Amino acid sequence: MTRTATITRNTKETRISLTLDLDGQGRTEVKTGIPYFDHMLTLFGAHGFFDLTLTADGDLDIDAHHTVEDIGLALGMAISEALGDRAGIRRYGMAVTPMDETLAEVALDLSNRPYLVYHFPDHRVRGGNFDAWLAREFFQALSVKAGMNLHINVRYGENDHHIIEGVFKSLGRALDQAVSIDPRIQGVRSTKGVI
Repeated sequence: MTRTATITRNTKETRISLTLDLDGQGRTEVKTGIPYFDHMLTLFGAHGFFDLTLTADGDLDIDAHHTVEDIGLALGMAISEALGDRAGIRRYGMAVTPMDETLAEVALDLSNRPYLVYHFPDHRVRGGNFDAWLAREFFQALSVKAGMNLHINVRYGENDHHIIEGVFKSLGRALDQAVSIDPRIQGVRSTKGVI
């Protein structure tokens, strides 16, 4: 079974092309025009063992919002397409990742009922050029298009770079669990019979 998807998303603000393999080795080639975001998406792929090739050309002269959000939409679409009817998947995943002074937790359910819970520490020391609110926009878009109930809780942390990095690593690890095939699951993992 091949669980891959190729998505092209072109708008007046962004042009995005990506290929995702859920059963990869963690190989990534990411070029968004936002170096820190490239680093985060590379970590997501590496820690989730997803092969991800992504190029984006956005209106970064305005700001990074459109590019970040649209990549979230495109990646969510790719996850959903690669999962197909979601038969046999574990559906749930959770990971807690330490990153220096930060502890980041991600729990998710591939329920086809998108929802985002996003808790970050109130007082942070900024470290980098990628705001926490941009990360939230990405996760919101991702959860909607992937059909993912996504809970992100950073228990503590001071540096934005460490916080966001811990979250992306946790997201990769949690999603890897959720998309994994379990031979005990016949059809979809739901007493309703559908996800």
